[in-house]
Amino acid sequence: MPDIMKAVLLLKKYREADKAVKNRIVQNEQWYRMRHTSGISEGRYIPASAWLFNSLAVKHADAMEAIPTPYVSAREPSDTESAEALSKLLPVLLEQNDFPGVYSSVWNDKLKHGTGCYGVFWNPAAYDGLGEIEIKRVDILNLFWEPGVNDLNASPNLFHVELRSKDELMELYPQIKELKSESAAESSRYLYDESIDVSDKAAVIDWYYKSVGKNGRQIIHYCKFAGGYKLYCTEDYEEYEENGLYDHGRYPFVTDVMYEIEGTPCGFGALDIMKDAQMQIDRLNAAILENARMAATRRYFVRADGSVNEKEFADWSRPFVHIQGAGLGEDSIREITVQPLSDIYLDVINNKITELKETSGNRDVNSGGSEHGVTAAAAIQSLQESGNKMTRDMIASSYRAFCKVCTLMVELIRQFYSAPRCFRIVNPNGLSRTADYLIYDNSEINGLKEISKDGTRRFGRLPAFDISIAAEKSVASKREEQNNIAKELYEMGALAPENREAGILLLSMMDFEGRDELLARLHRAGQAE
Repeated sequence: MPDIMKAVLLLKKYREADKAVKNRIVQNEQWYRMRHTSGISEGRYIPASAWLFNSLAVKHADAMEAIPTPYVSAREPSDTESAEALSKLLPVLLEQNDFPGVYSSVWNDKLKHGTGCYGVFWNPAAYDGLGEIEIKRVDILNLFWEPGVNDLNASPNLFHVELRSKDELMELYPQIKELKSESAAESSRYLYDESIDVSDKAAVIDWYYKSVGKNGRQIIHYCKFAGGYKLYCTEDYEEYEENGLYDHGRYPFVTDVMYEIEGTPCGFGALDIMKDAQMQIDRLNAAILENARMAATRRYFVRADGSVNEKEFADWSRPFVHIQGAGLGEDSIREITVQPLSDIYLDVINNKITELKETSGNRDVNSGGSEHGVTAAAAIQSLQESGNKMTRDMIASSYRAFCKVCTLMVELIRQFYSAPRCFRIVNPNGLSRTADYLIYDNSEINGLKEISKDGTRRFGRLPAFDISIAAEKSVASKREEQNNIAKELYEMGALAPENREAGILLLSMMDFEGRDELLARLHRAGQAE
């Protein structure tokens, strides 16, 4: 049975070990909000420019234009039908979980902190107890793992912490008699700002830990506790003795790392590599603005024994300024002149801006602008494709994380979809959207086969699947490119019935979105004749 007090001590050890990583994440959030200059005490105002924020926003927009769509492929011919059903089912489940919103939040974390995190859970209470898959964005600040591991699944224990209302917890779990306020205070440092009152909340800890099942296989058990009280544990239930919480034997968390760091599952992000250049830009901005303000404000040296009425002299609405004495000497009052900054300082700040753009890979052409007088659409598009190598690499790493998310979804379907379910499958068809309905259960993929004679079940082969990703940029230039390809093929006569064989040969040597579907249509048209 799990030892709660041992788990609490282990959590404190994990929290202390990754304090530096979590502090960097908290600081990065201030940079993202452009509050990084508020802590600089130099006796003068330092403005915060948005060059860094703009670079992150452009990269986030690139990622959102290429939201992935999963396709499931069977490894054996007998599983092709199941793979096709899963290819239809996964997009529906992603839509039900508002995956574009989750994807957007995870990408924000990836850009800001270097690490985004998905949670892929089974919610047994969903759909009136039938249960359903849940996909959530997980705040990496609330996850704690064994120090020194590069992968979350390599940690023998994994903790997830969140704040919950004490009254709600005591109502849901009658075994709780009292929850101490310090449990909430300990968690509030990384969950909320200090100004938010969390005295009525308690830290609820989800503890995932590795164990050995009855069959000798390593499994994952789960324990939820708060304030020293055990709220739920899979080891208390016989149904989890063999396979643990999930049959797939992995933690339900998937990290999406931008730039890897050895010895931790967390990486560093685009924001980290732009910090220094952004700070130098802000400091130079402050110096230039201060010099401009000083030069625009007229100030004077006045002799202490001078004869000029200073109050009248400072009031520009007065046409006359009185003096005392016989005369006014040039040494009585003299204007203070401010030497303007040289143009070299403007060159320095522009060079720092260019450095930030180059460091982040966010050149003008990536934002839709042109360089060095390039105005041709084809040339600009070519420059954009060449300049987007870094963005494509970051998106590719997100696709690898997305494949892991889809793999966990398939495994949850394999484990829990024991009852038939109906799904509405929407298929794009030109300008209209037609709908089909899919009745699905896990009988074909869970490895259990019914024997009709005596009603007993035997274990069979578990079908294996591969996840591939397709994405299409939802921008006008991409659609125009696709339309131009279609027009050129039509004008060449490649789609004409009499040129079908030549058209198939031509298309087989080309590579563009939708090519395989067009080839399949040509083959079907030839077979129908």
